[in-house]
Amino acid sequence: MNDTERDWFKSSYSTGEGGECLEVSYPWRKSSYSSGAGGECVEVSPCPHAIHIRDSKHRDGTGPIFTVTPTPWSHFLAYATTP
Repeated sequence: MNDTERDWFKSSYSTGEGGECLEVSYPWRKSSYSSGAGGECVEVSPCPHAIHIRDSKHRDGTGPIFTVTPTPWSHFLAYATTP
């Protein structure tokens, strides 16, 4: 995966009747805490009001995406990176 891969989807504000569709995307990147050996990659997509996390084995949208707000995510990162 490159750093510019995006997951496009139709906005919930679009009517579905055609002509008014707006597509938005999440910019996914591999976590710096994932090893380069493969098999245990975590990808994150930081957005202004949410952080989206997924397993890189499910880039096709078949797997779950965990979403958390920035405050708990920053607490988790502080805990996870403490030696």
